[in-house]
Amino acid sequence: MAAQETVRALAGAGLTVATAESLTAGLMAARLADVPGASAVLQGGVVAYQNSVKAGLLGVPADLLERVGAVDPEVARRMAEGARAGLGADVGVATTGVAGPEPHQGRPVGTVWLGVAVPERLAAALDGLSGERRGAATAIPLALDGERQAIREATVAAALAALTRLGAAMGERATGEGAAGEPGAGA
Repeated sequence: MAAQETVRALAGAGLTVATAESLTAGLMAARLADVPGASAVLQGGVVAYQNSVKAGLLGVPADLLERVGAVDPEVARRMAEGARAGLGADVGVATTGVAGPEPHQGRPVGTVWLGVAVPERLAAALDGLSGERRGAATAIPLALDGERQAIREATVAAALAALTRLGAAMGERATGEGAAGEPGAGA
Protein backbone atom coordinates (compact mmCIF):
# COMPACT_ATOMS: atom_id res chain seq x y z
CA MET A 1 0.00 0.00 0.00
CA ALA A 2 1.55 3.28 -1.15
CA ALA A 3 0.14 5.31 1.73
CA GLN A 4 1.75 2.94 4.25
CA GLU A 5 5.15 3.50 2.64
CA THR A 6 4.55 7.25 2.67
CA VAL A 7 3.63 7.32 6.36
CA ARG A 8 6.64 5.13 7.19
CA ALA A 9 9.04 7.35 5.20
CA LEU A 10 7.71 10.60 6.66
CA ALA A 11 7.68 9.23 10.21
CA GLY A 12 11.21 7.89 9.77
CA ALA A 13 12.35 11.35 8.77
CA GLY A 14 10.42 13.00 11.59
CA LEU A 15 8.28 15.01 9.15
CA THR A 16 4.65 16.07 9.33
CA VAL A 17 2.49 16.76 6.28
CA ALA A 18 -0.53 18.90 5.40
CA THR A 19 -2.59 18.59 2.23
CA ALA A 20 -4.28 21.16 0.00
CA GLU A 21 -6.51 19.33 -2.44
CA SER A 22 -8.51 20.68 -5.32
CA LEU A 23 -8.58 17.92 -7.96
CA THR A 24 -8.49 15.10 -5.41
CA ALA A 25 -10.97 16.71 -2.96
CA GLY A 26 -9.58 15.05 0.16
CA LEU A 27 -8.65 11.64 -1.29
CA MET A 28 -4.97 12.04 -0.43
CA ALA A 29 -5.61 12.97 3.20
CA ALA A 30 -8.07 10.08 3.45
CA ARG A 31 -5.52 7.61 2.07
CA LEU A 32 -2.94 8.78 4.58
CA ALA A 33 -5.48 8.63 7.43
CA ASP A 34 -6.36 5.04 6.47
CA VAL A 35 -2.89 3.97 7.67
CA PRO A 36 -2.57 3.04 11.35
CA GLY A 37 -0.17 5.50 12.93
CA ALA A 38 -0.91 8.27 10.43
CA SER A 39 -1.47 10.69 13.29
CA ALA A 40 2.31 10.79 13.69
CA VAL A 41 2.61 12.57 10.34
CA LEU A 42 -0.74 13.92 9.10
CA GLN A 43 -1.46 17.40 10.45
CA GLY A 44 -4.63 17.90 8.41
CA GLY A 45 -5.90 18.97 5.05
CA VAL A 46 -7.88 21.59 3.16
CA VAL A 47 -10.24 20.74 0.32
CA ALA A 48 -9.89 23.82 -1.86
CA TYR A 49 -12.15 23.04 -4.79
CA GLN A 50 -13.12 26.67 -5.34
CA ASN A 51 -10.69 29.51 -6.08
CA SER A 52 -12.18 31.50 -3.20
CA VAL A 53 -10.94 28.78 -0.81
CA LYS A 54 -7.53 28.67 -2.48
CA ALA A 55 -7.24 32.42 -1.92
CA GLY A 56 -8.99 32.76 1.44
CA LEU A 57 -7.62 29.74 3.33
CA LEU A 58 -4.41 28.90 1.50
CA GLY A 59 -3.22 32.42 0.63
CA VAL A 60 -3.00 31.93 -3.14
CA PRO A 61 -3.15 35.47 -4.54
CA ALA A 62 -6.54 36.14 -6.13
CA ASP A 63 -4.88 38.05 -8.99
CA LEU A 64 -2.73 34.98 -9.77
CA LEU A 65 -5.83 32.80 -9.92
CA GLU A 66 -7.58 35.34 -12.16
CA ARG A 67 -4.56 35.61 -14.45
CA VAL A 68 -3.55 31.93 -14.85
CA GLY A 69 -6.49 29.92 -13.50
CA ALA A 70 -6.34 27.14 -10.93
CA VAL A 71 -4.37 24.62 -13.01
CA ASP A 72 -0.92 26.17 -12.93
CA PRO A 73 2.48 25.37 -11.39
CA GLU A 74 2.64 28.56 -9.34
CA VAL A 75 -0.85 27.92 -7.97
CA ALA A 76 0.20 24.38 -6.97
CA ARG A 77 3.30 25.71 -5.17
CA ARG A 78 1.29 28.41 -3.38
CA MET A 79 -1.37 25.91 -2.32
CA ALA A 80 1.32 23.64 -0.85
CA GLU A 81 2.97 26.58 0.93
CA GLY A 82 -0.40 27.68 2.33
CA ALA A 83 -1.23 24.22 3.64
CA ARG A 84 2.21 23.83 5.22
CA ALA A 85 2.09 27.21 6.93
CA GLY A 86 -1.59 27.20 7.83
CA LEU A 87 -1.61 23.72 9.32
CA GLY A 88 1.83 23.90 10.93
CA ALA A 89 3.41 21.02 9.01
CA ASP A 90 6.94 20.40 7.79
CA VAL A 91 5.69 19.51 4.31
CA GLY A 92 2.75 20.83 2.32
CA VAL A 93 1.47 18.91 -0.69
CA ALA A 94 -1.16 20.15 -3.13
CA THR A 95 -3.13 18.81 -6.07
CA THR A 96 -4.72 20.86 -8.82
CA GLY A 97 -5.74 19.77 -12.29
CA VAL A 98 -8.40 18.72 -14.76
CA ALA A 99 -10.12 15.38 -14.13
CA GLY A 100 -12.71 15.85 -16.87
CA PRO A 101 -14.79 14.88 -18.57
CA GLU A 102 -14.34 18.27 -20.28
CA PRO A 103 -11.27 20.55 -20.55
CA HIS A 104 -11.14 23.34 -17.95
CA GLN A 105 -9.83 26.88 -18.40
CA GLY A 106 -8.19 25.86 -21.67
CA ARG A 107 -6.34 22.93 -20.09
CA PRO A 108 -6.90 19.41 -21.44
CA VAL A 109 -8.27 16.58 -19.32
CA GLY A 110 -5.41 14.90 -17.45
CA THR A 111 -3.37 18.08 -16.92
CA VAL A 112 -2.30 17.98 -13.28
CA TRP A 113 0.15 19.86 -11.07
CA LEU A 114 1.39 18.62 -7.72
CA GLY A 115 2.85 21.20 -5.36
CA VAL A 116 5.31 20.30 -2.61
CA ALA A 117 6.60 22.86 -0.11
CA VAL A 118 9.05 22.61 2.77
CA PRO A 119 10.74 25.13 5.09
CA GLU A 120 13.71 26.97 3.55
CA ARG A 121 16.16 24.98 5.68
CA LEU A 122 14.95 21.76 4.01
CA ALA A 123 14.76 23.12 0.44
CA ALA A 124 17.66 20.99 -0.80
CA ALA A 125 15.51 17.89 -0.19
CA LEU A 126 13.33 18.96 -3.11
CA ASP A 127 16.21 18.27 -5.50
CA GLY A 128 15.17 14.61 -5.60
CA LEU A 129 11.74 15.48 -6.99
CA SER A 130 11.20 16.28 -10.63
CA GLY A 131 9.43 19.53 -11.27
CA GLU A 132 9.72 23.26 -11.45
CA ARG A 133 11.35 24.38 -8.21
CA ARG A 134 11.11 27.91 -6.91
CA GLY A 135 12.73 28.43 -3.53
CA ALA A 136 11.44 25.91 -1.02
CA ALA A 137 8.56 24.71 -3.21
CA THR A 138 8.30 22.72 -6.40
CA ALA A 139 5.54 22.00 -8.89
CA ILE A 140 5.49 18.57 -10.52
CA PRO A 141 3.64 18.24 -13.84
CA LEU A 142 1.57 15.17 -14.65
CA ALA A 143 -0.13 14.31 -17.94
CA LEU A 144 -2.61 11.57 -17.12
CA ASP A 145 -5.00 9.50 -19.20
CA GLY A 146 -8.29 7.91 -18.26
CA GLU A 147 -11.68 8.65 -16.81
CA ARG A 148 -12.26 11.18 -14.04
CA GLN A 149 -11.81 8.73 -11.13
CA ALA A 150 -8.70 7.16 -12.69
CA ILE A 151 -7.09 10.60 -13.05
CA ARG A 152 -7.86 11.45 -9.43
CA GLU A 153 -6.49 8.09 -8.21
CA ALA A 154 -3.33 8.45 -10.34
CA THR A 155 -2.83 11.93 -8.92
CA VAL A 156 -3.01 10.62 -5.35
CA ALA A 157 -0.57 7.82 -6.23
CA ALA A 158 1.89 10.31 -7.73
CA ALA A 159 1.61 12.64 -4.73
CA LEU A 160 2.16 9.77 -2.28
CA ALA A 161 5.18 8.63 -4.30
CA ALA A 162 6.65 12.14 -4.19
CA LEU A 163 6.13 12.33 -0.42
CA THR A 164 7.72 8.91 0.01
CA ARG A 165 10.79 10.00 -1.99
CA LEU A 166 11.01 13.20 0.03
CA GLY A 167 10.69 11.35 3.35
CA ALA A 168 13.28 8.78 2.30
CA ALA A 169 15.70 11.51 1.21
CA MET A 170 15.25 13.36 4.50
CA GLY A 171 15.70 10.13 6.45
CA GLU A 172 18.98 9.53 4.61
CA ARG A 173 20.13 13.06 5.37
CA ALA A 174 19.28 12.58 9.05
CA THR A 175 21.31 9.37 9.25
CA GLY A 176 24.17 10.79 7.19
CA GLU A 177 23.76 8.38 4.28
CA GLY A 178 23.48 9.27 0.63
CA ALA A 179 21.27 7.70 -2.00
CA ALA A 180 23.77 4.85 -2.42
CA GLY A 181 23.99 4.39 1.35
CA GLU A 182 27.41 6.01 1.50
CA PRO A 183 28.32 7.91 4.65
CA GLY A 184 28.88 11.62 4.43
CA ALA A 185 26.29 12.48 1.80
CA GLY A 186 23.84 13.81 4.41
CA ALA A 187 23.15 17.46 5.14
